[in-house]
Amino acid sequence: MCRIYGYFNASASPNEMKTVGALQRHGGPDRTGMSRAPGWGLGSNRLAIIDLDGGSQPYEIEGRISAVFNGEIYNHDALRARLRQRGHTFADRCDGAIIPALYEEYGERFTDLLDGMYSIALLDLRERPKLLLVTDDMGMKPLYYRWDPVDRSLRYSSEIPALLAFEGLGKTLWNPGLDAYLASKTPFGEQTMFEEIKVLPAATTLRCALGEVPEAIRRTPAAAPVLGDADKAAELVRDSLRTEVGRLLVADVPVAVITSGGLDSSLVTALAAEHGPVHSFNIAYRGTWPFEERHFARQAAEHAGAVYHQVELDPATLPDLIEDVVWHLGQPNADPITVSTYALFAAVREAGFKVALTGDAADEVFGGYARMRAAHEAAPYGTEWYGRYLDALAVVPADRRHSLYTDDYRLLVEGVPAIPAEALGRLHGGEGTVLERVTDFELTYRLPAYHLRRVDHLSMAHSVESRLPFCQRSVTSLGRALPDRLRIDGDQVKRTLYGAAAGLVPEAVHKRVKQPFTLPVTAMLTPGSPLWQMARDTLATSRLRAAGRLDPNAVDALFEAQRLRPDDTTALTLWALMTYEVWQDQFQGAARPVGVKVPA
Repeated sequence: MCRIYGYFNASASPNEMKTVGALQRHGGPDRTGMSRAPGWGLGSNRLAIIDLDGGSQPYEIEGRISAVFNGEIYNHDALRARLRQRGHTFADRCDGAIIPALYEEYGERFTDLLDGMYSIALLDLRERPKLLLVTDDMGMKPLYYRWDPVDRSLRYSSEIPALLAFEGLGKTLWNPGLDAYLASKTPFGEQTMFEEIKVLPAATTLRCALGEVPEAIRRTPAAAPVLGDADKAAELVRDSLRTEVGRLLVADVPVAVITSGGLDSSLVTALAAEHGPVHSFNIAYRGTWPFEERHFARQAAEHAGAVYHQVELDPATLPDLIEDVVWHLGQPNADPITVSTYALFAAVREAGFKVALTGDAADEVFGGYARMRAAHEAAPYGTEWYGRYLDALAVVPADRRHSLYTDDYRLLVEGVPAIPAEALGRLHGGEGTVLERVTDFELTYRLPAYHLRRVDHLSMAHSVESRLPFCQRSVTSLGRALPDRLRIDGDQVKRTLYGAAAGLVPEAVHKRVKQPFTLPVTAMLTPGSPLWQMARDTLATSRLRAAGRLDPNAVDALFEAQRLRPDDTTALTLWALMTYEVWQDQFQGAARPVGVKVPA
């Protein structure tokens, strides 16, 4: 696991590259590697997980092929054996060391053989130089880039703050970004909140030959045969998860699991414990709050025989954490759970663990969200499901969102789709049933943008590698092969996954009603609380009027509504707007949080 960065058909000084690397060293504190030559540079920060003494990047073949790599390749031993039979030798047993040889043997389709999570920058200097940027099937390891069409240069990095450290890279905000953010809690698709910065989609290879415009090649996930029998489907999913959890526990450093108390993480905890003693971490909030789940998490850990670690977050510290969270994310994410995630992984690292397995992505793969069920149930009655589904994704429903804007900003975003038109087209009029289209939308657009980048950035902020069994190819292909009735059946969501978990998790967890794992922001955002004071200061009338996007009177009305009649939508809207303003302060002012050091 690493952080990567570099440039192609451009120039950067050694100090510039050191600065970029320093700004993401939290994600790779164990070793720094760099190669430069006229026109290109490759850099890496390493978090040592496999072969702790090896892993010197960039990986190279005689100056002809060089690569830097972020992630884990779980089938690297099998691939290394195959490559050795073809005459290749390796200096260590690190998983990324196989990448140049694999590319030399199989060309750009080398990604078909990789089983894992990754983002890769590979430089091929044979004949006409070209750079390949590659992401895994699900987008577990983000990669951001900036293409300059004038000088045909490309710069890239694993994190936005580091990418912004390249000289000449503008910090211009994407004007429709606020509307996109409030419509989906973080921008979907390739566009980030910065005008010039894109994020490489999942399952994509970006080919950039010297002097040419980059070309994006999308890979299509392999599909398993359609599964029709409920018992057989549950058995296949259970067996696949058991295998994947076993593979994801392999490391040369201590591995923990995250147990929220829901079905998904409890199942991962149970399967991990089958391989020996495991440590389980849960986060809760000091005091008495709604949606308390710690008792379910403890039951799941004790049922599995795991060593249970209870992490407690003091709500009074939220203002101190928000700025760090926003900085590490690089762009706003409206889910209050970001703060909890950040604090949880800090505790995991402090306890001595560099790897943690999580239950993320099960809802998207197997149909676990209430909005998916609502769309599925409404589908036979027309298209009413469509608007309701989009509103369920948003911070605030569409009819209320535009009332928050000034007249000028409302005019600016008029006619600009808040969610990419391609995504909306596939969702509304694509192939398959409504539930199949919703699942495709969740997996292709929402999961990478809203969920996986959050998990990656906030775990790596503390030098912890998060591993996701539900994102592994064998599991997602089974999930995609399920017919509607094996995803959602009446009141039951995730029907197949519940079948797979039967007997492995406590009955109380197996039978409980699903609830979101989140920060209880509605209860915490009350007059007199530190969070309320931060929100009031951040959303002051004077600063909103100067920015010209939000109507100060509309925002004041939100505070008054939250004071008199607290509700989830109002509280989330205030949280989201506060987060957006913190982000603007940090990045338009080029601020850096205390403790981030760059070379002199």
